[in-house]
Amino acid sequence: MSTRHLYLARHGAADAFGELTDVGRRQSDLLGRRLARVPVTAVWHSPLPRAAASAAVVARHLPGARVAEAPELVDHVPYVPAPSETPASWTGFFDGWDEGEAAAGRRTADALVARFGTPPDPGTGSAGDVHQVLITHDYPIAWLVRHTLGAPPARWLGLNSASTALTVIDLRDGLPPTLVMFNDQSHLPDGLRWTGFGGAARP
Repeated sequence: MSTRHLYLARHGAADAFGELTDVGRRQSDLLGRRLARVPVTAVWHSPLPRAAASAAVVARHLPGARVAEAPELVDHVPYVPAPSETPASWTGFFDGWDEGEAAAGRRTADALVARFGTPPDPGTGSAGDVHQVLITHDYPIAWLVRHTLGAPPARWLGLNSASTALTVIDLRDGLPPTLVMFNDQSHLPDGLRWTGFGGAARP
């Protein structure tokens, strides 16, 4: 039974214009060094510059791995919750979100799961496990984790991923998906962890 191993990571730290910073490049380099021990065959990334740049840095440590853009990995809101599903801390965030925007986000989320959230297709004739790196954004990672756990759609809210933190999901035919790890930052020194979050104390 072959397994799809997904290595999900949020892009490295970026500036206000969405471009990777020196900190983001260092974070991405450390992530690539960590992933170098894995037989990665492909590095997929969001179309946005900060994710594409992070993927390029990571891929330097993965000789032979294909690097390509995947539109499903773009930063998007995968599910707009009803008011009764919305935590108090998110109040107002979805104000003005129209039905068209919500439907477009959900279509992207469904396409993301259809492309990456399934076991390898035995009909392709490929043997063995598949190891894929996905360099994307906070919300798509949260959506794939929610899908893996079989949680209600609104549970993607609040599943925050730090810059270049590693989340691993295994997918096998006939078995539920497995969340192996979430938001692991052990490849980053203390000064590079939790980039983009507030000033609350973190372990």
